Amino acid sequence: MPFDPPFRLAADHPSVSLDLHDPRFFTDPWASYAALHAQAPRFFWEEEGKWFFASYADVNALLRDRRFGRQILHVASRQELGLPEPQPHLADFDRIESFSLLELEPPAHTRLRTLVNRAFVSRQIDRLTPRITALSHALIDGFADKGETELLTSYAEVIPVTIIAEMLGVPQEAAPRLLDWSHRMVRMYMARPTRETEDDANQASADFGAYLADIIDWKRKNPADDLLTQMITADRDGQTLSEEELISTAALLLNAGHEATVHQIGNAVALILSQGADPAALFADDRATTLTVEECLRRAAPLHLFQRIALEDVTLDGGITIKRGERIGLLLGAANVDPTRFTDPMAFRPTRDEGANLSFGAGIHFCIGAPLARLELKISLPILFQHLPNLRLKAMPEVKDSFHFHGLERVELVW
Repeated sequence: MPFDPPFRLAADHPSVSLDLHDPRFFTDPWASYAALHAQAPRFFWEEEGKWFFASYADVNALLRDRRFGRQILHVASRQELGLPEPQPHLADFDRIESFSLLELEPPAHTRLRTLVNRAFVSRQIDRLTPRITALSHALIDGFADKGETELLTSYAEVIPVTIIAEMLGVPQEAAPRLLDWSHRMVRMYMARPTRETEDDANQASADFGAYLADIIDWKRKNPADDLLTQMITADRDGQTLSEEELISTAALLLNAGHEATVHQIGNAVALILSQGADPAALFADDRATTLTVEECLRRAAPLHLFQRIALEDVTLDGGITIKRGERIGLLLGAANVDPTRFTDPMAFRPTRDEGANLSFGAGIHFCIGAPLARLELKISLPILFQHLPNLRLKAMPEVKDSFHFHGLERVELVW
């Protein structure tokens, strides 16, 4: 039966009408991506009011194009751009986001990233291997005798939040609160959040910020061998991080340090089991494990959309004009299944070796935590399947009604 896409394509213009919350779309966006690649890899999304790009070449190039940035207020005022003033009910959320690496542009971005990056280079991250390995085994030991588990809460959530908290020097007993604050804040990145969601995210931001301020104050008096202490005491070109920069950076690392990895672990396990792949072959050695992890990242990416703002008027080849201050959407999930870049892109091929996927982005905003996320996946996935060789899905998982973060509601496993 031919695929009936959940969108309407205009006959005389590359314009698409598509409801983000249509289950036909968010449960299986890849089918829509295939149709878009064939009909309109560049399209104006009517409901979103901006241009979107689905091809690997476009997404890769635009992520690296310095004419676009994560924000624009460093080169133009709200008045110049006709932007509304910040909303008072989001003051705490805006404050904790104000110095986020995700939102800054050079030179502020360069300064912060240079400081934080040294903790995330591969040689530093590799030192975490024994800890991630021990934690993975300990968690599985806690539920192995039960014959079943819900993977996200018993395994996928615990590993990344524990590791990033330990790296920063945040007490482990705070993990449940960190997860709660993070989940509530991340809902702000969904399409058209409700006022209730905004108020809740703002309160979570206020609580998170206050908690981090207390931790930072304690660390100033009790320095330790952790990333937060390094950030507090760092001096680069005669400058140190302000209190606001410390809070924003710590919040970003705690949120980004686990949110996407949780979804990726769940997505990867569900993909492997639903495909009937042989885990012994997938994780036979380091090379096989690396290729399997990269194929899971490509085919079951947890982040499907990044946005960028035009810092100047830009005319792309093909005649598409983006005015200064306008946003564009870059479909990472679609780029990862572009048939001009990947052979038989919808197939799960664990031995595929066709170059980099775009799940971690590209350019100056390439995910700083990519080495950590890859290591957590390369350790936690093989251990899970080796420890539980008869693992299977109790039922096909339900996909979250959230396009930007593609994840599963629950992953019920039995063995």
